[in-house]
Amino acid sequence: MERQRQYLQLCDQFHLLRMRMRPLRSLLIAALTLSLIGFPKAWAAGDLVVIANPNCGVEKLSKDEVINIYMGRNRKLSSGITASPIDLANPVAEKSAFYSMLVNKELAEINSYWARLMFSGQGAPPRQAESAEEVLSLVTSNLGAIAYLERRNVDKRVKIIFDPQIKDTK
Repeated sequence: MERQRQYLQLCDQFHLLRMRMRPLRSLLIAALTLSLIGFPKAWAAGDLVVIANPNCGVEKLSKDEVINIYMGRNRKLSSGITASPIDLANPVAEKSAFYSMLVNKELAEINSYWARLMFSGQGAPPRQAESAEEVLSLVTSNLGAIAYLERRNVDKRVKIIFDPQIKDTK
């Protein structure tokens, strides 16, 4: 009988310990999930570069200049050529990482921004390209086109005009 009472007491203590640990376990799981969700974004943002046609007359753009072009505030490159920004529609993770790195906004906020501008007749969002190859083709064939890509997708047909890993000197 004594042994059974000790066993039940031990079970109660174990149950209480589990109940006390439940919020900590949930917090730990939430923190781990958030860190795993944020990691690819941070990695991708660090690996994205802005590219342009080699004949556009621009060697480098500052982060502010890229922001102004992609947010529709500037319609011309510093060389005077009309800017044609291109968004990479797929994968969405790259587009999300780009805007997060550029203006610290989520895609929903960017879409809302462009919806307001379009409704008021003040501008249109960047052209959408479905793949890295389509981006390269559009930038190569359009003198004022600029776009963002993962560094590993950049080739000799285009030049890098903004690299977020290099501190702005403008």
